[in-house]
Amino acid sequence: QVQLVESGGGLVQAGGSLRLSCAASRSIFSMRRMGWYRQALGKQRELVAAITSGGTTNYADSVKGRFTISTDNAKNTVYLQMNSLKPEDTAVYYCNSFYSGTRSDYWGQGTQVTVSS
Repeated sequence: QVQLVESGGGLVQAGGSLRLSCAASRSIFSMRRMGWYRQALGKQRELVAAITSGGTTNYADSVKGRFTISTDNAKNTVYLQMNSLKPEDTAVYYCNSFYSGTRSDYWGQGTQVTVSS
């Protein structure tokens, strides 16, 4: 089992920045992959950014150059730095991990990000 706790969401004006944090209950060295997804009202959940245990990252085209995913292994935490935010980034953001021990996906409870124009 893995518990993921997100924080850092909120309301920000367009062009502003936020940093989301996701604290894992297990060492992130044991996670094959960690990532951030988002779900806007009335839309499907989509991948925003992910990072593998080897450090490989990938991003949705819509956030490339604006968002950065990173990890702090000592704190078992993954971050999503979001810059130059746009109203279309408004969504609930979910942390996700694929834990090698159970070969299962785990999800956080989600954190709301609202970008005003």
